[in-house]
This record gives sequence, C-alpha cells and structure tokens, in this order.
Amino acid sequence: MIGIIVIVTLIIAIAVAFLCVKVFFRRNGSFSSQHIHDSEAMRERGIHCVLDQDREMRQRNRLAVSERSK
Repeated sequence: MIGIIVIVTLIIAIAVAFLCVKVFFRRNGSFSSQHIHDSEAMRERGIHCVLDQDREMRQRNRLAVSERSK
C-alpha cells in the first residue's frame, strides 16, 4: 500500500514538473490561454465561447419577448 502511494506521488510530482518547465525556465514564461475567444483560428471560423453564445441568445430572447408583449 505504501509503495503504491509513493509511486503515485512520484508520478504526480513529475507531471507537475513537466507542466512548470516553461514557466520556470523561460523569461516571461506563462501558460498560453486556453479560452476559445483567444484562439485566432476559432474566431476565423466563427466559433464562440459558450458564455458568449449564451449572452447572445439571452439578448435575442429579451428582444423577442419585448416585441411579443407590444
């Protein structure tokens, strides 16, 4: 049981070290943004973030409801 815990801890430590290599060893190193709206290829295809799509649909529905109530 102790051996498995040691092995798992070692694997997690190695994974974290690999993730941090760019941050620690490069000048101004940082993780690149993983958001869809920050991707130029996604913007060119017209693909939006779920939050942006939800906001657009809520604005459209609000207009549709106000037009119906007139």
